[in-house]
Amino acid sequence: MSTQEQEQEHEVDLVVVGLGPGGEALATGAAQAGLDVVAVDKHLVGGECPYYGCIPSKMMLRAADGLAEARRAGTLAGDVEVTASWAPVARRIREEATDDWDDSVAVRRLADAGATVHHGTARLDGVRRVVVELRDGSTRRYTARRGVVLNPGTRPAAPPVAGLEGTPYWTNRDAVRATEAPASMVVVGGGPIGCELAQVFARFGTRVTLLQHGARLLPHDEPEASAVLERALADDGVRVVTGAEPSEVSYADGGFTVTLGEERVTGDRLLVAAGRTPNLDGLGLETVGLDPTARSVEVDERLRAAEGLWVLGDVTGKGAYTHVSMYQSAVALRDVLERDGAPASYHAVPHVTFTDPEVAGVGMTEQQARDAGLRVRTGSTAMEQSSRGFVHGPGATGLVKVVEDADRGVLVGATVVGPAGGEVLGALAVAVHAAVPVEVLRTMVYAYPTFHRAIESALADLGI
Repeated sequence: MSTQEQEQEHEVDLVVVGLGPGGEALATGAAQAGLDVVAVDKHLVGGECPYYGCIPSKMMLRAADGLAEARRAGTLAGDVEVTASWAPVARRIREEATDDWDDSVAVRRLADAGATVHHGTARLDGVRRVVVELRDGSTRRYTARRGVVLNPGTRPAAPPVAGLEGTPYWTNRDAVRATEAPASMVVVGGGPIGCELAQVFARFGTRVTLLQHGARLLPHDEPEASAVLERALADDGVRVVTGAEPSEVSYADGGFTVTLGEERVTGDRLLVAAGRTPNLDGLGLETVGLDPTARSVEVDERLRAAEGLWVLGDVTGKGAYTHVSMYQSAVALRDVLERDGAPASYHAVPHVTFTDPEVAGVGMTEQQARDAGLRVRTGSTAMEQSSRGFVHGPGATGLVKVVEDADRGVLVGATVVGPAGGEVLGALAVAVHAAVPVEVLRTMVYAYPTFHRAIESALADLGI
Protein backbone atom coordinates (compact mmCIF):
# COMPACT_ATOMS: atom_id res chain seq x y z
CA MET A 1 0.00 0.00 0.00
CA SER A 2 1.35 3.42 -0.91
CA THR A 3 2.15 6.11 1.64
CA GLN A 4 -0.56 8.26 0.10
CA GLU A 5 -3.15 5.53 0.66
CA GLN A 6 -1.88 4.98 4.20
CA GLU A 7 -2.20 8.67 5.06
CA GLN A 8 -5.58 9.16 3.37
CA GLU A 9 -8.16 10.60 5.76
CA HIS A 10 -11.37 8.62 6.16
CA GLU A 11 -14.65 10.09 7.34
CA VAL A 12 -16.80 7.92 9.58
CA ASP A 13 -19.54 8.49 12.16
CA LEU A 14 -17.77 7.32 15.30
CA VAL A 15 -14.33 6.15 16.42
CA VAL A 16 -14.08 4.11 19.62
CA VAL A 17 -10.61 3.86 21.14
CA GLY A 18 -10.17 1.14 23.74
CA LEU A 19 -12.34 -1.95 23.60
CA GLY A 20 -12.69 -2.99 27.19
CA PRO A 21 -16.23 -4.00 28.19
CA GLY A 22 -17.64 -0.46 27.96
CA GLY A 23 -15.95 0.46 24.71
CA GLU A 24 -16.82 -2.84 23.08
CA ALA A 25 -20.47 -2.56 24.15
CA LEU A 26 -20.77 1.01 22.89
CA ALA A 27 -19.10 0.24 19.56
CA THR A 28 -21.40 -2.75 19.10
CA GLY A 29 -24.52 -0.77 19.93
CA ALA A 30 -23.56 2.15 17.69
CA ALA A 31 -22.81 -0.16 14.75
CA GLN A 32 -26.06 -2.06 15.22
CA ALA A 33 -27.88 1.28 15.19
CA GLY A 34 -26.48 1.92 11.73
CA LEU A 35 -23.53 4.20 12.45
CA ASP A 36 -20.27 3.82 10.53
CA VAL A 37 -18.02 2.78 13.44
CA VAL A 38 -14.27 2.26 13.67
CA ALA A 39 -13.17 0.40 16.81
CA VAL A 40 -9.51 0.32 17.90
CA ASP A 41 -7.59 -1.56 20.57
CA LYS A 42 -3.85 -2.08 20.80
CA HIS A 43 -4.13 -5.36 22.67
CA LEU A 44 -7.18 -7.63 23.06
CA VAL A 45 -10.78 -6.80 22.21
CA GLY A 46 -12.63 -7.19 25.50
CA GLY A 47 -9.93 -5.58 27.62
CA GLU A 48 -8.57 -6.54 31.02
CA CYS A 49 -11.74 -8.12 32.40
CA PRO A 50 -12.11 -11.29 30.29
CA TYR A 51 -8.40 -11.98 29.79
CA TYR A 52 -6.59 -10.87 32.95
CA GLY A 53 -9.18 -9.68 35.46
CA CYS A 54 -12.71 -10.55 36.42
CA ILE A 55 -13.28 -13.79 34.54
CA PRO A 56 -10.01 -15.74 34.98
CA SER A 57 -9.54 -14.54 38.56
CA LYS A 58 -13.04 -15.71 39.49
CA MET A 59 -12.26 -19.11 38.01
CA MET A 60 -9.24 -19.19 40.30
CA LEU A 61 -11.39 -18.17 43.27
CA ARG A 62 -14.05 -20.75 42.45
CA ALA A 63 -11.40 -23.46 42.48
CA ALA A 64 -9.90 -22.22 45.76
CA ASP A 65 -13.35 -22.03 47.35
CA GLY A 66 -13.99 -25.61 46.25
CA LEU A 67 -10.90 -26.72 48.12
CA ALA A 68 -11.97 -24.81 51.23
CA GLU A 69 -15.46 -26.31 51.17
CA ALA A 70 -14.06 -29.79 50.70
CA ARG A 71 -11.88 -29.29 53.77
CA ARG A 72 -14.89 -28.03 55.76
CA ALA A 73 -16.80 -31.16 54.84
CA GLY A 74 -14.80 -33.02 57.47
CA THR A 75 -16.61 -31.00 60.13
CA LEU A 76 -20.01 -31.37 58.50
CA ALA A 77 -20.18 -34.78 56.88
CA GLY A 78 -17.30 -37.10 57.71
CA ASP A 79 -13.70 -37.73 56.81
CA VAL A 80 -12.43 -36.01 53.66
CA GLU A 81 -9.03 -36.15 52.01
CA VAL A 82 -8.18 -33.24 49.67
CA THR A 83 -5.31 -33.09 47.18
CA ALA A 84 -4.96 -29.73 45.45
CA SER A 85 -4.01 -29.52 41.78
CA TRP A 86 -3.50 -26.31 39.82
CA ALA A 87 -3.76 -28.04 36.44
CA PRO A 88 -7.58 -27.82 36.13
CA VAL A 89 -7.43 -24.11 36.98
CA ALA A 90 -4.82 -23.37 34.33
CA ARG A 91 -6.76 -25.40 31.77
CA ARG A 92 -10.07 -23.64 32.44
CA ILE A 93 -8.47 -20.21 32.20
CA ARG A 94 -6.58 -21.03 29.03
CA GLU A 95 -9.34 -22.90 27.21
CA GLU A 96 -12.64 -21.65 28.58
CA ALA A 97 -11.97 -18.07 29.69
CA THR A 98 -9.38 -16.67 27.31
CA ASP A 99 -9.10 -18.95 24.25
CA ASP A 100 -5.37 -18.92 25.04
CA TRP A 101 -5.49 -15.12 25.09
CA ASP A 102 -6.87 -14.95 21.57
CA ASP A 103 -9.56 -12.35 20.84
CA SER A 104 -10.61 -13.68 17.42
CA VAL A 105 -14.12 -14.48 18.64
CA ALA A 106 -14.57 -11.00 20.11
CA VAL A 107 -13.22 -9.34 16.96
CA ARG A 108 -15.56 -11.38 14.80
CA ARG A 109 -18.53 -10.55 17.04
CA LEU A 110 -17.81 -6.83 16.77
CA ALA A 111 -17.24 -7.03 13.02
CA ASP A 112 -20.50 -8.94 12.59
CA ALA A 113 -22.26 -6.05 14.33
CA GLY A 114 -20.98 -3.82 11.53
CA ALA A 115 -17.90 -2.15 13.02
CA THR A 116 -14.46 -1.89 11.41
CA VAL A 117 -11.99 -3.31 13.95
CA HIS A 118 -8.33 -2.34 14.11
CA HIS A 119 -5.55 -3.66 16.34
CA GLY A 120 -3.31 -0.67 16.73
CA THR A 121 -2.40 2.42 18.73
CA ALA A 122 -4.75 5.38 18.44
CA ARG A 123 -4.37 9.01 19.49
CA LEU A 124 -6.45 12.12 19.19
CA ASP A 125 -5.31 14.66 16.62
CA GLY A 126 -7.77 17.44 17.37
CA VAL A 127 -11.53 17.61 17.75
CA ARG A 128 -13.20 14.51 16.23
CA ARG A 129 -9.91 13.45 14.65
CA VAL A 130 -7.98 10.24 15.34
CA VAL A 131 -4.73 8.79 14.00
CA VAL A 132 -4.33 5.01 14.18
CA GLU A 133 -0.98 3.27 13.83
CA LEU A 134 -1.64 -0.34 12.85
CA ARG A 135 0.51 -3.31 13.79
CA ASP A 136 1.88 -3.56 10.26
CA GLY A 137 3.29 -0.02 10.53
CA SER A 138 0.69 1.64 8.34
CA THR A 139 -1.36 4.63 9.46
CA ARG A 140 -5.04 5.50 9.20
CA ARG A 141 -6.46 8.95 9.81
CA TYR A 142 -10.12 9.34 10.72
CA THR A 143 -12.51 12.25 11.06
CA ALA A 144 -15.60 11.30 13.06
CA ARG A 145 -18.87 13.08 12.28
CA ARG A 146 -20.48 12.22 15.63
CA GLY A 147 -17.28 12.11 17.61
CA VAL A 148 -14.81 9.92 19.46
CA VAL A 149 -15.25 7.62 22.47
CA LEU A 150 -12.26 6.86 24.69
CA ASN A 151 -12.22 3.78 26.93
CA PRO A 152 -8.46 3.41 27.52
CA GLY A 153 -8.55 1.56 30.84
CA THR A 154 -5.63 1.12 33.22
CA ARG A 155 -2.52 -1.01 33.63
CA PRO A 156 -0.85 -2.46 36.73
CA ALA A 157 1.18 0.12 38.63
CA ALA A 158 4.59 -0.55 40.16
CA PRO A 159 5.52 1.14 43.45
CA PRO A 160 8.81 3.06 43.48
CA VAL A 161 10.75 0.46 45.47
CA ALA A 162 14.48 0.18 44.91
CA GLY A 163 15.47 -2.91 42.95
CA LEU A 164 11.94 -3.81 41.81
CA GLU A 165 12.32 -2.69 38.22
CA GLY A 166 13.90 -5.34 36.06
CA THR A 167 12.97 -8.28 38.28
CA PRO A 168 10.52 -10.92 37.00
CA TYR A 169 7.77 -9.93 39.43
CA TRP A 170 4.15 -10.81 38.69
CA THR A 171 1.14 -8.60 38.24
CA ASN A 172 -2.40 -9.95 37.95
CA ARG A 173 -1.69 -10.50 34.24
CA ASP A 174 1.05 -12.99 35.09
CA ALA A 175 -0.82 -14.62 37.96
CA VAL A 176 -3.73 -15.70 35.77
CA ARG A 177 -1.25 -17.33 33.36
CA ALA A 178 0.34 -19.41 36.13
CA THR A 179 0.80 -23.07 35.25
CA GLU A 180 1.43 -24.11 38.85
CA ALA A 181 1.06 -22.72 42.35
CA PRO A 182 4.44 -21.56 43.69
CA ALA A 183 5.79 -22.86 46.97
CA SER A 184 5.94 -19.36 48.42
CA MET A 185 4.83 -15.89 47.43
CA VAL A 186 5.02 -12.29 48.64
CA VAL A 187 2.04 -10.12 47.70
CA VAL A 188 2.46 -6.34 47.73
CA GLY A 189 -0.92 -4.66 48.03
CA GLY A 190 -3.94 -5.35 50.23
CA GLY A 191 -6.67 -4.13 47.91
CA PRO A 192 -9.20 -6.42 46.19
CA ILE A 193 -6.72 -7.95 43.72
CA GLY A 194 -4.04 -8.60 46.31
CA CYS A 195 -6.47 -10.12 48.82
CA GLU A 196 -8.22 -12.33 46.26
CA LEU A 197 -5.03 -13.74 44.79
CA ALA A 198 -3.34 -14.15 48.17
CA GLN A 199 -6.22 -16.33 49.32
CA VAL A 200 -6.31 -18.32 46.08
CA PHE A 201 -2.67 -19.33 46.21
CA ALA A 202 -2.72 -19.94 49.96
CA ARG A 203 -5.55 -22.43 49.53
CA PHE A 204 -3.48 -24.23 46.92
CA GLY A 205 -0.64 -24.66 49.41
CA THR A 206 1.48 -21.57 48.71
CA ARG A 207 3.09 -19.92 51.73
CA VAL A 208 1.85 -16.34 51.33
CA THR A 209 2.94 -13.11 52.98
CA LEU A 210 0.67 -10.15 52.19
CA LEU A 211 2.19 -6.68 52.62
CA GLN A 212 -0.22 -3.76 52.89
CA HIS A 213 1.08 -0.19 52.90
CA GLY A 214 -1.88 1.19 54.87
CA ALA A 215 -3.23 0.39 58.29
CA ARG A 216 -5.74 -2.20 57.05
CA LEU A 217 -6.81 -4.32 54.13
CA LEU A 218 -9.46 -3.02 51.71
CA PRO A 219 -9.05 0.58 52.88
CA HIS A 220 -12.07 1.80 50.91
CA ASP A 221 -14.44 -0.56 52.73
CA GLU A 222 -15.73 -0.42 56.28
CA PRO A 223 -13.09 -1.10 58.96
CA GLU A 224 -15.22 -3.93 60.33
CA ALA A 225 -15.10 -5.63 56.94
CA SER A 226 -11.34 -5.29 56.79
CA ALA A 227 -11.01 -6.92 60.20
CA VAL A 228 -13.17 -9.90 59.24
CA LEU A 229 -11.20 -10.46 56.04
CA GLU A 230 -7.84 -10.24 57.80
CA ARG A 231 -8.93 -12.96 60.23
CA ALA A 232 -10.20 -15.11 57.36
CA LEU A 233 -6.92 -14.79 55.48
CA ALA A 234 -5.00 -15.67 58.62
CA ASP A 235 -7.15 -18.80 58.98
CA ASP A 236 -6.02 -19.74 55.46
CA GLY A 237 -2.39 -19.38 56.51
CA VAL A 238 -1.74 -15.96 54.98
CA ARG A 239 0.59 -13.78 56.99
CA VAL A 240 -0.76 -10.23 56.78
CA VAL A 241 1.60 -7.34 57.49
CA THR A 242 -0.08 -3.92 57.62
CA GLY A 243 1.80 -0.64 57.72
CA ALA A 244 4.41 -2.34 55.55
CA GLU A 245 7.00 -0.09 53.90
CA PRO A 246 9.14 -2.12 51.49
CA SER A 247 12.44 -0.33 51.00
CA GLU A 248 14.14 -2.74 48.61
CA VAL A 249 13.48 -5.75 46.41
CA SER A 250 16.14 -8.18 45.20
CA TYR A 251 15.98 -11.25 43.03
CA ALA A 252 18.57 -14.01 43.01
CA ASP A 253 18.71 -17.77 42.58
CA GLY A 254 15.05 -17.91 41.51
CA GLY A 255 13.69 -16.14 44.59
CA PHE A 256 12.69 -12.68 45.81
CA THR A 257 13.68 -10.86 48.97
CA VAL A 258 11.67 -7.84 50.14
CA THR A 259 13.26 -5.67 52.80
CA LEU A 260 10.94 -4.23 55.49
CA GLY A 261 13.08 -2.27 57.91
CA GLU A 262 15.15 -4.87 59.74
CA GLU A 263 13.11 -7.78 58.38
CA ARG A 264 13.54 -9.59 55.08
CA VAL A 265 10.57 -11.40 53.60
CA THR A 266 11.26 -14.05 50.97
CA GLY A 267 9.23 -15.82 48.31
CA ASP A 268 9.61 -17.76 45.09
CA ARG A 269 7.23 -15.29 43.47
CA LEU A 270 6.51 -11.62 44.06
CA LEU A 271 3.03 -10.45 43.10
CA VAL A 272 2.62 -6.67 42.86
CA ALA A 273 -0.99 -5.55 43.24
CA ALA A 274 -0.37 -1.99 44.33
CA GLY A 275 -2.88 -0.05 42.28
CA ARG A 276 -3.39 0.84 38.64
CA THR A 277 -2.05 3.49 36.26
CA PRO A 278 -4.55 5.17 33.90
CA ASN A 279 -3.73 4.75 30.21
CA LEU A 280 -3.98 8.46 29.47
CA ASP A 281 -0.44 8.94 28.22
CA GLY A 282 0.00 9.06 24.48
CA LEU A 283 -3.70 9.59 23.76
CA GLY A 284 -3.30 13.14 22.45
CA LEU A 285 -5.60 14.62 25.09
CA GLU A 286 -3.76 17.92 24.81
CA THR A 287 -5.03 18.29 21.23
CA VAL A 288 -8.59 18.68 22.57
CA GLY A 289 -7.73 20.86 25.56
CA LEU A 290 -7.43 18.14 28.22
CA ASP A 291 -4.56 17.42 30.60
CA PRO A 292 -2.66 14.24 29.61
CA THR A 293 -0.90 14.11 33.00
CA ALA A 294 -4.12 13.95 35.05
CA ARG A 295 -5.11 10.82 36.96
CA SER A 296 -8.63 10.94 35.55
CA VAL A 297 -10.73 12.73 32.94
CA GLU A 298 -13.63 14.84 34.15
CA VAL A 299 -16.89 13.98 32.43
CA ASP A 300 -20.45 15.28 32.69
CA GLU A 301 -23.60 13.28 33.36
CA ARG A 302 -23.63 12.12 29.71
CA LEU A 303 -19.94 11.10 29.78
CA ARG A 304 -18.91 14.08 27.64
CA ALA A 305 -15.37 15.29 28.29
CA ALA A 306 -14.95 17.83 25.47
CA GLU A 307 -16.54 18.76 22.18
CA GLY A 308 -17.26 15.57 20.26
CA LEU A 309 -15.58 13.41 22.91
CA TRP A 310 -17.01 10.88 25.35
CA VAL A 311 -14.85 9.07 27.93
CA LEU A 312 -15.75 5.83 29.75
CA GLY A 313 -14.44 3.46 32.34
CA ASP A 314 -11.72 3.50 34.97
CA VAL A 315 -10.18 6.78 33.78
CA THR A 316 -13.34 8.75 34.68
CA GLY A 317 -12.68 8.14 38.37
CA LYS A 318 -16.23 6.92 39.03
CA GLY A 319 -15.23 3.40 40.02
CA ALA A 320 -12.74 0.99 38.48
CA TYR A 321 -15.29 -1.74 37.86
CA THR A 322 -16.51 -3.48 34.73
CA HIS A 323 -20.10 -2.80 35.73
CA VAL A 324 -19.45 0.95 35.95
CA SER A 325 -17.90 0.96 32.48
CA MET A 326 -20.86 -0.97 31.08
CA TYR A 327 -23.31 1.37 32.79
CA GLN A 328 -21.50 4.39 31.42
CA SER A 329 -21.42 2.90 27.93
CA ALA A 330 -25.21 2.70 27.89
CA VAL A 331 -25.53 6.34 28.99
CA ALA A 332 -22.96 7.54 26.45
CA LEU A 333 -24.45 5.46 23.63
CA ARG A 334 -27.82 7.14 24.12
CA ASP A 335 -26.10 10.49 23.86
CA VAL A 336 -24.13 9.47 20.76
CA LEU A 337 -27.39 8.32 19.14
CA GLU A 338 -29.19 11.47 20.33
CA ARG A 339 -31.71 9.46 22.32
CA ASP A 340 -33.34 10.43 25.60
CA GLY A 341 -32.54 8.61 28.82
CA ALA A 342 -31.46 9.00 32.40
CA PRO A 343 -28.11 10.71 33.05
CA ALA A 344 -25.34 8.92 34.90
CA SER A 345 -25.64 8.77 38.68
CA TYR A 346 -23.10 7.23 41.04
CA HIS A 347 -24.73 7.40 44.49
CA ALA A 348 -25.33 3.64 44.60
CA VAL A 349 -22.33 2.03 42.92
CA PRO A 350 -21.89 -1.53 44.22
CA HIS A 351 -18.60 -3.39 44.48
CA VAL A 352 -17.57 -6.88 45.53
CA THR A 353 -14.26 -8.41 46.55
CA PHE A 354 -14.66 -12.11 45.85
CA THR A 355 -12.66 -13.47 48.74
CA ASP A 356 -14.16 -15.99 51.14
CA PRO A 357 -16.03 -14.40 52.81
CA GLU A 358 -17.05 -12.01 50.05
CA VAL A 359 -16.82 -8.32 50.93
CA ALA A 360 -19.52 -6.26 49.23
CA GLY A 361 -20.51 -2.63 49.56
CA VAL A 362 -22.75 -0.01 48.01
CA GLY A 363 -22.91 3.75 48.35
CA MET A 364 -21.15 5.47 51.24
CA THR A 365 -19.26 4.02 54.16
CA GLU A 366 -20.03 5.40 57.59
CA GLN A 367 -16.99 7.68 57.46
CA GLN A 368 -17.83 8.96 53.98
CA ALA A 369 -21.36 9.78 55.11
CA ARG A 370 -20.06 11.67 58.15
CA ASP A 371 -17.52 13.50 55.99
CA ALA A 372 -20.41 14.55 53.73
CA GLY A 373 -22.04 16.27 56.70
CA LEU A 374 -24.91 13.82 57.13
CA ARG A 375 -26.48 12.98 60.48
CA VAL A 376 -25.62 9.32 60.51
CA ARG A 377 -27.09 6.29 62.19
CA THR A 378 -25.66 2.82 61.69
CA GLY A 379 -26.89 -0.66 62.38
CA SER A 380 -25.08 -3.98 62.15
CA THR A 381 -25.30 -7.65 62.89
CA ALA A 382 -22.89 -10.56 62.77
CA MET A 383 -23.59 -13.07 60.02
CA GLU A 384 -22.75 -15.91 62.41
CA GLN A 385 -25.69 -14.86 64.58
CA SER A 386 -28.19 -15.17 61.74
CA SER A 387 -30.29 -18.31 61.45
CA ARG A 388 -28.59 -19.23 58.16
CA GLY A 389 -25.17 -18.59 59.65
CA PHE A 390 -25.94 -21.02 62.48
CA VAL A 391 -27.13 -23.69 60.01
CA HIS A 392 -24.26 -23.06 57.58
CA GLY A 393 -21.58 -23.55 60.20
CA PRO A 394 -17.94 -23.35 59.01
CA GLY A 395 -17.37 -20.45 56.63
CA ALA A 396 -20.35 -18.36 57.77
CA THR A 397 -18.16 -15.53 59.00
CA GLY A 398 -19.29 -11.98 58.26
CA LEU A 399 -21.62 -9.09 58.97
CA VAL A 400 -24.23 -6.75 57.57
CA LYS A 401 -23.86 -3.04 58.24
CA VAL A 402 -26.22 -0.29 57.10
CA VAL A 403 -25.61 3.46 57.04
CA GLU A 404 -28.63 5.75 57.31
CA ASP A 405 -29.09 9.43 56.59
CA ALA A 406 -31.15 9.96 59.75
CA ASP A 407 -32.65 13.23 58.56
CA ARG A 408 -34.13 11.66 55.41
CA GLY A 409 -34.72 8.22 56.88
CA VAL A 410 -33.05 6.40 53.97
CA LEU A 411 -29.98 4.23 53.58
CA VAL A 412 -27.00 5.88 51.87
CA GLY A 413 -24.67 2.91 52.20
CA ALA A 414 -24.39 -0.71 53.20
CA THR A 415 -21.81 -3.48 53.56
CA VAL A 416 -22.25 -7.24 53.48
CA VAL A 417 -19.47 -9.63 54.43
CA GLY A 418 -20.19 -13.31 54.20
CA PRO A 419 -20.94 -16.25 51.93
CA ALA A 420 -22.53 -14.89 48.72
CA GLY A 421 -22.12 -11.39 50.14
CA GLY A 422 -22.33 -9.86 46.68
CA GLU A 423 -25.70 -11.52 46.11
CA VAL A 424 -27.08 -10.44 49.49
CA LEU A 425 -25.97 -6.90 48.69
CA GLY A 426 -28.43 -6.76 45.78
CA ALA A 427 -31.39 -5.93 48.02
CA LEU A 428 -29.44 -3.20 49.78
CA ALA A 429 -28.22 -1.77 46.46
CA VAL A 430 -31.86 -1.35 45.39
CA ALA A 431 -32.64 0.33 48.70
CA VAL A 432 -29.78 2.81 48.37
CA HIS A 433 -30.37 3.46 44.66
CA ALA A 434 -34.12 4.09 45.03
CA ALA A 435 -33.88 5.80 48.44
CA VAL A 436 -36.40 3.37 49.90
CA PRO A 437 -37.43 4.66 53.36
CA VAL A 438 -36.01 2.61 56.20
CA GLU A 439 -39.49 2.28 57.66
CA VAL A 440 -40.61 0.62 54.43
CA LEU A 441 -37.65 -1.76 54.54
CA ARG A 442 -38.65 -2.68 58.08
CA THR A 443 -42.11 -3.73 56.91
CA MET A 444 -40.74 -6.29 54.43
CA VAL A 445 -40.98 -10.04 54.93
CA TYR A 446 -37.48 -11.57 54.91
CA ALA A 447 -37.31 -15.25 54.01
CA TYR A 448 -36.17 -17.65 56.73
CA PRO A 449 -33.53 -18.99 57.10
CA THR A 450 -31.48 -16.97 54.61
CA PHE A 451 -28.31 -14.93 54.77
CA HIS A 452 -30.24 -11.88 53.55
CA ARG A 453 -32.44 -12.07 56.63
CA ALA A 454 -29.48 -10.50 58.46
CA ILE A 455 -30.50 -7.23 56.75
CA GLU A 456 -33.60 -7.19 58.98
CA SER A 457 -31.44 -7.50 62.10
CA ALA A 458 -29.09 -4.71 60.93
CA LEU A 459 -32.09 -2.43 60.31
CA ALA A 460 -33.44 -3.22 63.76
CA ASP A 461 -30.07 -2.21 65.22
CA LEU A 462 -30.47 1.30 63.74
CA GLY A 463 -32.81 2.21 66.55
CA ILE A 464 -30.48 1.10 69.33
